[in-house]
Amino acid sequence: MPRYLDDAQRQELQNERNTWRWRCEWPTWAVIVAVYGGWFGVALNARTLGLAPTIALLALLSCWYMSLQHELIHGHPTRWPLVNMLIGLAPLAVWFPYAVYRESHLRHHDDEHLTEPGRDPESYYVTSAQWASAGPVLRAALAARNTFVGRMLIGPWFSIAASWREAAQAVVERRWRIVASWAVHLASLVLLANWLEAKCGIPWRAFVFGVGYASLALASVRSFQEHRAAGHERERTVVNEAGWPWRLLFLNNNYHAVHHDLPGVPWFALGQIYARRRDAYRASNGGFVVRGYGEWARRHAFAQAAQPVHPAAAGESFAPADRSRNPRGGDTASLAG
Repeated sequence: MPRYLDDAQRQELQNERNTWRWRCEWPTWAVIVAVYGGWFGVALNARTLGLAPTIALLALLSCWYMSLQHELIHGHPTRWPLVNMLIGLAPLAVWFPYAVYRESHLRHHDDEHLTEPGRDPESYYVTSAQWASAGPVLRAALAARNTFVGRMLIGPWFSIAASWREAAQAVVERRWRIVASWAVHLASLVLLANWLEAKCGIPWRAFVFGVGYASLALASVRSFQEHRAAGHERERTVVNEAGWPWRLLFLNNNYHAVHHDLPGVPWFALGQIYARRRDAYRASNGGFVVRGYGEWARRHAFAQAAQPVHPAAAGESFAPADRSRNPRGGDTASLAG
């Protein structure tokens, strides 16, 4: 149950849990049908649409598919992990096996160590030692990755490289479950790429590097400054009051503080919960609130939202959030450096 609901609101949420919508999760099933139907519908009509529009539409749908995989990881729409895994196993987003993403993402939900490099697998910070050993090119890339444009352009390469490095380590360390996940994923990817080229006229390079990279770049919009370094763990996670197209694309994961507070709540309920206790969530996360992804783009298109080295790793202390430039909160300059 949420920590910020009074008794009446808790009962209201419990009643919502008992509704047909929540119990059968038809909105999530609708997304599954829309994602798969849309993806293969576009692919099968690629010759009519043309290659460029096809790649753009498939990238958009693959990004939506990654949002769906996130829901599957958190136990939706069924209570059976195997069934959810089978729904999310297809390599529509190219780069990451579902099982590997699941294991990594669940480790990310250790909020006590959120943003800490080496402990949070989704951290965009590095340690002092990593920074000291990096050459000028890598340092420039790490700094650029913490800008909005840089996150979209080169952020996916960091994710892909890290994933491949972990796959190689799994082979060396004989972690066969991870190796098997990669084997299944790569075999499925080869089959899908061959089918797309033979049946739909989509070259495999366009699929792997066009659809795959572009979908990761679009997903980087959501993950940009999703977490910040802060002394209190509840102040590390953002609430992004994005417009409905973004909310649908990211399945309400823009209400990220609510999701981390209640990771088992389905996507279609997050907005309702936030609306009921909006002020409480905004106070709890130290005013880490933005009006939409456009605000991040305006403020940090080419300016870093955070220094690459984690403040704790650099021996810095965390300062109180400075809200002077944004009365609704969300100015992370004093915390992120």
